Amino acid sequence: MNKKIKNRVKEISDYILQTNQTIRQTAKKFGISKSTVHKDIQERLKEIDINRYNQIEEIFKNHIETRHILGGQSTKIKYQQMKQNMEG
Repeated sequence: MNKKIKNRVKEISDYILQTNQTIRQTAKKFGISKSTVHKDIQERLKEIDINRYNQIEEIFKNHIETRHILGGQSTKIKYQQMKQNMEG
């Protein structure tokens, strides 16, 4: 693995651990695809630093467990705003 990729993997993992961001948010921040972030974490980070990989996996597991709640809240807000716009 070349040095540029290793540095990116370390930067991405540092960012996720510090901010608790999702793959999508991380990809947007770094200007790369979600697939690249996913591959960097799932494959490359596992080779570089297994402890850091395990910490990030816990963060992502938490995101998966709570995403249905966040999605429901977003939908509720969307329809409340639509209702307000129709009323006045």
